Parts: sequence; structure tokens; C-alpha cells
Amino acid sequence: MLVCSAYDFYPKMIRMSWYRDGQKVTSDVWATEELADGDWFYQSHSYLEFTPKPGEKITCVVEHISFKEPNEFAWDSSMPESERNKVAIGAAGLVLGLVVCAAGLLYYRKKSQGWIMVPPG
Repeated sequence: MLVCSAYDFYPKMIRMSWYRDGQKVTSDVWATEELADGDWFYQSHSYLEFTPKPGEKITCVVEHISFKEPNEFAWDSSMPESERNKVAIGAAGLVLGLVVCAAGLLYYRKKSQGWIMVPPG
């Protein structure tokens, strides 16, 4: 789900459109009404539900009378290297934790074999 949001605009009329590889998208799109902020300004949100495909370009185009030309906001599907590193470190930590838990469970089971627990009497 992608969200395109506009805040603090006046007058109320605004147009938000989605484009996939330059073609306007009309299905799986919905938007909120222009919502009053209570200080003479408005906000609006547009949503696009989609399944990304490699190499496609998704753009939200916002048109308002205060702009000389429409503003385009492109979605970038690539994850920055720093984020990829965080994901890799987290995955490695998870795997290491699972290995340690499995080893501990095996150790516990091996040590507890042959012991008979007698309830206190």
C-alpha cells in the first residue's frame, strides 16, 4: 500500500493521481476527502494498493492552484544499502539465536534422560 499525502494547502481543491510507468492508474486507488486542519488549511491522502514488479515506476502527481506545475513524487523500490545491512544483521542474529536455542534444548534433553523425578513427599 502506497500513501500520497498533502498537508497545509489552501484553497481546498486538490487533485492527486497515480501513474504506473507513465500510465494513469484508476483501479485499487482511493482517497480521503479534503480534511480541514482547523486553521484554514487542508490535508488529503490518496492510497494505491498494488504488487510491485521489478523496474516499474510508480508516481503520485499532485495538482494544486498554488503550484506553477504539478508536483511528481516517485516511489523508489530499492532499499538503501544501510537498510539492507540492518536486515542482514538482524537475520544473522535470528539464525544464531535459533542455533543456540536448539543446542540448549538438545543439551537439556540429553542430560535429563535417565533421571526419574520423584515428587517431594
